[in-house]
Amino acid sequence: MKKIFNLLLCFFPIITLQAQINEIGVFLGGSNYVGDVGKTTYIAPEKLAFGILYKWNKSPRHSYRFSYTQSKISANDLDSKEPSRKKRGYRFDNDVKELSAGLEFNFFDFNLHEEHLKVTPYVYSGLSYFSYNDLFVSGGETLKDEKSSSLAIPFILGIKSNISRSFVLAAEVGVRYSFTDNLDGSNPDNDFMADNRFGNLNNNDWYVFSGITLTYTFGQKPCYCAE
Repeated sequence: MKKIFNLLLCFFPIITLQAQINEIGVFLGGSNYVGDVGKTTYIAPEKLAFGILYKWNKSPRHSYRFSYTQSKISANDLDSKEPSRKKRGYRFDNDVKELSAGLEFNFFDFNLHEEHLKVTPYVYSGLSYFSYNDLFVSGGETLKDEKSSSLAIPFILGIKSNISRSFVLAAEVGVRYSFTDNLDGSNPDNDFMADNRFGNLNNNDWYVFSGITLTYTFGQKPCYCAE
């Protein structure tokens, strides 16, 4: 009878909705930007980044992940190795606040109900919505125009382990390909500022969050139908 009951739970996901294992926690790390101003190094955390995240583990191999992360991003041409950028001498500061949702995939089984130590690399991707300041350059100085928003595609690579029965610690690097070319003031949306545009206008900007996550696990043991 118990086996029949478990099988029925597998065929009725709405019944098992409250029985899925959950994770909720925090992200802490750094951010950097890659675009038309400053250095071109992809992973070089410069500003503090922090956020919160939630995971709904559907199986030992994959989870639905939702997060909110915010940080300042900045760059300075004087830090670049390119002579033309050093000579130009532009710099900027911006604020990024991101909401992201997508799928996290574990390379190895990561069953949180097993008590022994587990370690697995993982990848995450999905879709992010973020807000930022629309910038423009005037007289060699970068100025704020108005608040704006855009979408980005995140690509995250990390490694995680259960450090206790209830906590999971992870380290990750996540680059975001944004759908805007104006995190740095190089391509303002306002057509009246078209003469102020510079750099490669065919390439959009990237921003990166690198750091650690610590999540607390809770929820009853789920029914993994593949088991």
